[in-house]
Amino acid sequence: MGRGAPHPKMKAGRDVAHIILRDLDIPDIWKFDVYVENGGYEGLKKAVTLTPDEVIEVVKASGLRGRGGAGFPTGVKWSFIPKDAETTYVAVNADESEPGTFKDRQIMEGNPHQLIEGALICAYAIRARAVYIYCRGEFWDLTHALDARIEEARAAGFIGENILGSGWSCEVYTHLGAGAYICGEESALLNSLQGLLGQPRVRPPFPAQKGGGLYYEPTVVNNVETLTNVPWIMVNGADAYRQFGTEQSPGVKVFCVSGHVNRPGNYELPLGTTFRELIYEHAGGILDDKGLKGVLTAGASAPILPGSAEVLDTPLTYEDVQKVGSSLGSASVIVLDEDTDMVWAALKMVRFFKHESCGKCTPCREGTFWMERVLSRIHRGEATEGDIDLLDEVAAQIKGKCLCALGEFALNPAAATIAHFRDDYARRVSGVPESTAELETQAPIEAPVAAGD
Repeated sequence: MGRGAPHPKMKAGRDVAHIILRDLDIPDIWKFDVYVENGGYEGLKKAVTLTPDEVIEVVKASGLRGRGGAGFPTGVKWSFIPKDAETTYVAVNADESEPGTFKDRQIMEGNPHQLIEGALICAYAIRARAVYIYCRGEFWDLTHALDARIEEARAAGFIGENILGSGWSCEVYTHLGAGAYICGEESALLNSLQGLLGQPRVRPPFPAQKGGGLYYEPTVVNNVETLTNVPWIMVNGADAYRQFGTEQSPGVKVFCVSGHVNRPGNYELPLGTTFRELIYEHAGGILDDKGLKGVLTAGASAPILPGSAEVLDTPLTYEDVQKVGSSLGSASVIVLDEDTDMVWAALKMVRFFKHESCGKCTPCREGTFWMERVLSRIHRGEATEGDIDLLDEVAAQIKGKCLCALGEFALNPAAATIAHFRDDYARRVSGVPESTAELETQAPIEAPVAAGD
């Protein structure tokens, strides 16, 4: 997988440098001195000359939406924090556990100070005294490096007491999780931070409300990529950010491309770029010039889409991807070629969700078990046509009945592959598959780093 994707044309009438993946433009920008020489911490300096409410209004005006999955407007989320709250927190979701997602890792390794700066601006905007960066357990190496970057910022007066003479003080801490996918869900992340079981909370109250956040105080939970946009917005303004993307989905997005493509990697492009451009221009097209069978738009969690002309020409925005039956999510685009057996692919994904289910709610705990069981039977060629309908029915029984989004994600591999690729299931139940060992022997789908929010 290539870390250094080609420099993108932002399609705003001119070429511009990266906003997020600045390590592709500026060597060693992870170093404090290099970051500062290239405009680092100017966004924070500007923020503290404004009132917290004014900072929120700038982020609102930019149209920045959450880059971790849901796409909720960032400034609006910040504005939900009660103005009279005595204690507030910022929790940075760096769990990145969605299969096929590896953007946050590159940001934290290659441009960490911009993340730290963005988190501090958020903390100032909601009057928080502490930021917690929650990293997935497998990120122990980069988390230790991030601790060193935090200390560099502290030594320069950007973290600690009376930051930049503003009278506002804030600490930044890192926290390693234990490698649980469920902790990408914000309330499970907060539980884990508190030392509780990594399981979702019943809501309301929501994290921004008293009783719903970290230590039950109002809390903003934002993804790594989301916050890394904020310093650029503060320095350049909301209108400058809106020159990229679309009216409803402004700005740039890091697209993680993996699977059957010639150039897998991270690509920072304006929202509104089409699947066709992303896959064929930036990622170099399909391996061995094969046809495109399907596209996973958000790792394993969003419904798979067929590789049709309609899908390929769909703009990559939160609203347009939803119109064709999926979601943009973290934009972890996994490309599947014409030879991919979708029963095999569905079984791999359902096994993942079954393994990662926290077990707190019955529909997810039992539903993933039964989907895996029926899918395995179909994959082995021991099923009947009725088992396909049974699998679809089990998926439908999960829908809308779970405490968190994981249960909803878990039904997508089965339901969407049946909807779009039922012929693959029909071949399985008719006994066409060559062997029952295909699950282990079929060529793997390349997704070298598993991650998400």
